[in-house]
Amino acid sequence: MEKYIELLKKLISTQSFSKEEENAAAVMRDFLSKAGIVFKTNENNTWAFCKNFSAEKPTILLDSHIDTVRPAKGYTKDPFSPIEEGDKLFGLGSNDAGGPLVALLATFIHFYERNDLPFNLVYAATAEEEISGRRGLEIVLPEVAPITFAIIGEPTKMELAIAEKGLLVLDCYAHGKSGHAAREEGENALYKAIDDIDKLRNFEFEKVSDVLGKVKLSVTQIEAGTQHNVVPDNCHFVVDVRTNEHYTNKEAAEIIDQLIEAEVKPRSVRLNSSGISAHHPFARLVKSKGITIYGSPTTSDQAIISCMSVKMGPGDSARSHTADEFIYKTEIIEGIKRYIELLEELKI
Repeated sequence: MEKYIELLKKLISTQSFSKEEENAAAVMRDFLSKAGIVFKTNENNTWAFCKNFSAEKPTILLDSHIDTVRPAKGYTKDPFSPIEEGDKLFGLGSNDAGGPLVALLATFIHFYERNDLPFNLVYAATAEEEISGRRGLEIVLPEVAPITFAIIGEPTKMELAIAEKGLLVLDCYAHGKSGHAAREEGENALYKAIDDIDKLRNFEFEKVSDVLGKVKLSVTQIEAGTQHNVVPDNCHFVVDVRTNEHYTNKEAAEIIDQLIEAEVKPRSVRLNSSGISAHHPFARLVKSKGITIYGSPTTSDQAIISCMSVKMGPGDSARSHTADEFIYKTEIIEGIKRYIELLEELKI
């Protein structure tokens, strides 16, 4: 197991912000080459098929990302130094998602030459996850299709997220008419926006998910005005919407558009809610092991996969994007063992 910890330490030492992952991709490719794994590439993405791939079998994708966010304020340690303190391994990307990335790789290599599994395995180390970019997993999927099932490596404490909420960001524009603030002139766009925001604050989508709960709606940004004595003729505010499986992002945007007076412009509707049924063979197998199953409020590459998928990996989501990010080395080792155990027993 130690070589995978060493790989993670090398990745921590390699700056890999979204869209700047070429050096981390090189680290992954060097490791695969030395391990005798045949792989393919496209931009900063790297993937490999199991040695005895058969078109007659269903295919499971093991995917995690190599990019990181930029370091949060408050770091007391060098974010690019893999510092070990006992079982803790500190460093940017150690938890999100370096731990899951190397654990899935170890799992893939464990099964690489096996020909007795009832399915194929494909491993992918992909880019641009942290910004939901279009040059990451999205350009790999056509190269590995068809995929029957996918395990997305994210820090879930090796619990199973059978579903995750979608992400919809709306730019809303309230329109008024400018005038002098000292006179009864104009039509204040800021006041119009406040009325709309009040509607959004008190609005609830009707359909509630058994796994993901309610659709979550939050107004997170607002801007208006040019100077203190001019009534603003425009006000821009941003709405963050986390959808459940009962609403596509397009449907949610249309509902909000009908609710408020402001002009509503979705930035994208592609990151929809995703997941599997609690009766899926993988979910049933996980449940039989006493592993917690839940719905995740956060978004990952799972959102762009059309096949059935889950999110599972070592580490803890609560540590992601925090100062002095870390993962426990034993979490990675236990994660590898659990992945292997589950895939050994899975029948799909």
